[in-house]
Amino acid sequence: MLTAQEVYQILRDASMASRPMQRITKANWDEIYCGLMTIDVDGWMITFFIDCGDLDYCDSCFSPDGRKYDFSAKAFDPVGLLSPDEHRQLEELLRHI
Repeated sequence: MLTAQEVYQILRDASMASRPMQRITKANWDEIYCGLMTIDVDGWMITFFIDCGDLDYCDSCFSPDGRKYDFSAKAFDPVGLLSPDEHRQLEELLRHI
C-alpha cells in the first residue's frame, strides 16, 4: 500500500518537471472538464479527478512495484499536500501534456 506522502513526493517531482510525464488518458485536459485523467510519471500510474477544469484530487496511484494508493475521505490526499506553487505548476504541466 502506498501512503499519501509517497505519492505526494512523486507529484512534487512532477511539478518541478524532474521526472518524465505523459498522459495516458486519450482526452486532453480541455476535453475532460469534469472527470478522470491518468498520467504516467516515470512508471507511476496516477489518476487525478478534474473538477470544472481544475485539479481536484488524486483518485489512485500505482507504483512501479505494484503498490497502490486509493482516494479515501479518511486519508490525506497527495494533491492537498502540495504547496500552492507546486499545485499550480503541476496543473499547468497537466494542461499541456
